[in-house]
Amino acid sequence: MLGRQLQRVRNNPGLQVLTQTMPITMLLFFGYVFGSAVAMPGQEYRAYLVPGLLSATALGGIMTGMFQAAQDTHRGVMDRFRTLPISRSAVPVGQAAADLVTSAVGLVPLVLVGLAVGWRIEGGAGEAAAAFALLLLFRLASTWVGAYLGLLTRNEEAAGQLGGVTFILPLLSNAYIPSEGLPGGLRTVAEWNPVSAVTSALRDLFGNAPAPADAAWPVAHPVAGSLAWSALLLAVFVPLAVRRYARGGR
Repeated sequence: MLGRQLQRVRNNPGLQVLTQTMPITMLLFFGYVFGSAVAMPGQEYRAYLVPGLLSATALGGIMTGMFQAAQDTHRGVMDRFRTLPISRSAVPVGQAAADLVTSAVGLVPLVLVGLAVGWRIEGGAGEAAAAFALLLLFRLASTWVGAYLGLLTRNEEAAGQLGGVTFILPLLSNAYIPSEGLPGGLRTVAEWNPVSAVTSALRDLFGNAPAPADAAWPVAHPVAGSLAWSALLLAVFVPLAVRRYARGGR
C-alpha cells in the first residue's frame, strides 16, 4: 500500500509541485508584501513567518488525506481492496506513511527558501531535530483526520471543496501574526488552535522566539501542547478511519 501511494505521487507530479510551491509562494508574498506593514519588535517578520508556514503545511495533511480517501471510495478502489486477503488497516496506514515520506521531502525547499530570506535555526541540532520530528508527527495526525473526513464525504469533488476550509485554521492561529494582539475571545480560539501550539513549539525549539508565559496552556507549554494535540487526533481518528475503511467507506 505504501508503494501504491508513492506510485500515485509519481504519476501526478503536477499536484506535488503545486502543494510544495504554494508555501514558498506564500512566504515570498506575505514576507515581502505584508512584511513591511507588520511590526515585529526585535525580529524580522519573515523569520517569524517561516515556522508558521511550516505548521500550516503540516496541517495540509487534512486536505491530501481527505482527497485521496474520497477518491478511492468514489472510484470503487476501496471495494476492490476489500476482496483481497490483506489487513483492513493496510490501506490507510500505507496512505499515511506515503504522505509522511513525501511531506518530509517537501519540507526541504521551504526550509531552503526560508534560510535564503533571513530565517535561521538559532537553537542546537538536537532541538532542531525535535522540531522537525514534532512537525512530521502533526502532519501524520492531520493526514488521519483527512482520511476519515474523506471517507465521510465519499466524493472527490466534495472533498476538494471541503479541503479549502483548512486554509482558515492557520488564519485563526499565531502562524502569521502574534495572538497577543487579538481580541479576548478570538485570542482564546487562536491559542487553543493546534496550529498555534505547533507553531510556538517550532519557534521555541528553533530558537526564534520563546513561548509566551501569559498565553493559554497549549501555547505557554508548546511542546507538550503539540504532543497532546497530535496524540489526541491520532487516538480519535486512527480507529475511526480504520473501521470506516474496513466497511468500505460506509
